[in-house]
Amino acid sequence: MYKRINRLWRILATGFCFSAFGIGGLLLSLIILPLQRLLYRNNERRKKAARYTVHLSFKCFVAGMKLLGVLNVSIEGAEQLKNQQGKIIIANHPSLIDVVVLISLIENADCVIKSKLFNNPFIGGVLRSSGYISNSDPDKLIEDCAKSVAMGNNIVIFPEGTRTNSKLPLKLQRGFANIALRSGADLMFISIEVTPSTLTKDNVWYNVPERKFDFIMQVEQDIAIAPFIDEFGDNITKGVRQLTREVEALFKQILSKQN
Repeated sequence: MYKRINRLWRILATGFCFSAFGIGGLLLSLIILPLQRLLYRNNERRKKAARYTVHLSFKCFVAGMKLLGVLNVSIEGAEQLKNQQGKIIIANHPSLIDVVVLISLIENADCVIKSKLFNNPFIGGVLRSSGYISNSDPDKLIEDCAKSVAMGNNIVIFPEGTRTNSKLPLKLQRGFANIALRSGADLMFISIEVTPSTLTKDNVWYNVPERKFDFIMQVEQDIAIAPFIDEFGDNITKGVRQLTREVEALFKQILSKQN
């Protein structure tokens, strides 16, 4: 009986959290961010303020999920995320809330976002105000990312391109490598484990696991880009292929320990 009541509570709590997420996005878009536009005339300062607001909002959201008993969160190496500048932060993508937790930990986080999300009625205004980078134009994407890291922002990218499908072999897209080599920004690899598996691409939000799930994040290592630039020079295409292969091998090695 206790397990059934506990699971019902977590279904209701999860629904409440995602409802609060959507309502919070609307409030930010309609009230908080317009006020910031009045306070900050400089476009870059306004984007920075908006990103910091998102950081604080996501921090509150994660704390709320913990308080309501939806999940446990364990972060190993969180201190390494403080005061980072100009890094491309790459991670595997097992659940819907991966980016939320990452941004809750990184004050100056920028993100590459699917273009369709900019039209989302709940979070589209937040994404546009924060100056997050759309993936609609590949050439402009690289240019925008290079500009962002040059300004000291850390760009969050999921190299798989979508949430992990545990039924398929791991395959990384080359976009992150292209951005890294063309911008000269080093990579920081973060591994994420969600146990039991939940909030996956093929799992509806209300299909909660039998127990509170553990969200485990670990800062693994930095990957220097200078050696790739030195080795491949102007042959960016070959460098991108090699960097993608090496990072994919590293992903597989580290993530295999989770199974």
